[in-house]
Amino acid sequence: MSNDEADDSRELGVEFGELDDELKSHDYPTTTDELVDEYGDYEIEMSNETRTFGDIMEPYQEETGQDFSDAGEVKQAVLNMVGSEAVGRQRYSGRGLDQDPDEQDSV
Repeated sequence: MSNDEADDSRELGVEFGELDDELKSHDYPTTTDELVDEYGDYEIEMSNETRTFGDIMEPYQEETGQDFSDAGEVKQAVLNMVGSEAVGRQRYSGRGLDQDPDEQDSV
């Protein structure tokens, strides 16, 4: 996968990989069950772990009548389910590491 493709399939710390294209080409509207049956084994990478699409979408399967009208809604559902665990280390910023601590306060 090229860097451009990786950037296109990464959103808020979540790497959709090949699933991104599959979701875009899927026929909508569709249900969670249909999506999980078709793509449940696809892996979604986050900063600290890799989980399957089926595992992430399991709570949506428990809701009856959950329909998705496009790939964007499905991706948003994934982002909602993984939440802050996709981001990695909370409240961490590598910015300013090269500065003297006294200089950081004056910036």
